[in-house]
Amino acid sequence: MAVQTQKKLFTVDEYYKMAEVGILEPGDRVELIHGEILKMSPIKSFHASIVDALNEILVLLLHGKAIVKSQNPLHLDDYSEPEPDLTIAHFHPHKYRHQHPRPEDVHFLIEVADTTLQKDRKIKLPLYAEAGIAEVWIVNLKNHTVEVYTNPIAGSYQELNTLKIGDVLHFEGLGLGLEVGRIFE
Repeated sequence: MAVQTQKKLFTVDEYYKMAEVGILEPGDRVELIHGEILKMSPIKSFHASIVDALNEILVLLLHGKAIVKSQNPLHLDDYSEPEPDLTIAHFHPHKYRHQHPRPEDVHFLIEVADTTLQKDRKIKLPLYAEAGIAEVWIVNLKNHTVEVYTNPIAGSYQELNTLKIGDVLHFEGLGLGLEVGRIFE
């Protein structure tokens, strides 16, 4: 006789309560995806330097047009609150002091990937597509390319454009043009 088991899926509110009472500690590198608490990979120095460089570039290019959030929560729904490497959110004077950005607040997301490339493609991309995030960039550190995913339908992105050094990334809604090589300088 087969034994049936069920997972206990956590809500965002329960996730925060676990942190408040010390079940999750401040140093725990975790994120909530589909009600499951997943460990995040350690951040290697090359990954961190690329995230920092992109943050600096985008803050300067988008000042007054958008808010650039680095490795902060994105509230997708009651069961998912991932922490993308960069969230480019709509400009609000309150700078999201009272709640984390939600899908409707997002211009686009950036994930920087080395050891996390498969996780970003197989777990995070479908999650972002389900939430209706219009555009996601995956900065592929191994190949020095940027994968641009657009047109989310039914939990998957319909279009992929891979850009290499010498190509220019565009986000028309913000008048953004960024040469791929600047990311890897």
